[in-house]
Amino acid sequence: MGTDLIRIQDDIRAYFEWSLERDIDSANRLLSECSRISITDEIWNEENREKTRRALQKKIVRGSITVLGAAAEAIDVDSAVRNNEAIIAADGAVGVLTESTRPEDAWDSLICVVTDGDGDMSHLLLAAEKGVPFVIHAHGDNHEQWRYLLEALALYKNPIVLTHQTPLPISGMHNPGGFTDGDRAVCFAISIGAGPENLILRGFSTDVIGRWTGSTNPERKMRKLEWMKRILDLLGVKF
Repeated sequence: MGTDLIRIQDDIRAYFEWSLERDIDSANRLLSECSRISITDEIWNEENREKTRRALQKKIVRGSITVLGAAAEAIDVDSAVRNNEAIIAADGAVGVLTESTRPEDAWDSLICVVTDGDGDMSHLLLAAEKGVPFVIHAHGDNHEQWRYLLEALALYKNPIVLTHQTPLPISGMHNPGGFTDGDRAVCFAISIGAGPENLILRGFSTDVIGRWTGSTNPERKMRKLEWMKRILDLLGVKF
């Protein structure tokens, strides 16, 4: 965990007057739920979650990676496919793959979805049906969202990685940094070995709320996007 990336999460909590305790509680609940499921199905135990992370790490260091944000369009996917780029989708932005002129190639290029569970569930479930790995994030007010998503993923036995946004070490979870699903996807890619120079951000904007954004308060979302930009600037990643 980069110190600056963790510090900015503290700044964001203070800015929005959010509770660290709620972030910790949600993370612990997510971990406990995965542990409960692992009693009968080992695919989500800590060892296999780490195997999933390492498998993604191997894919991420092979070349350029496109990260799809909430304002992504089909042309962004087609460009990534044409250039043989691996794709990471931020939450509901995975839905844009259905609009690609080369959908089969697009899905084959997708290596994971980074999500807090508040994107369009129909698109998240489509990715689940295709066996895509999910990087599932816990924060203070998404307990119901990740619980519902877990129930769906359990049906398809998707590989998962768990992330949180607290300054505390939590065994079996990772804090790669980040705030919104988009910049967290970038942070996650870098945390497992992607070079910032190899990341191509498509569908990122601070001027408009992307159409793949989940249900949100528009005024608050615009403020969140400003924090997203600060994080990306800190990482040295342009969009």
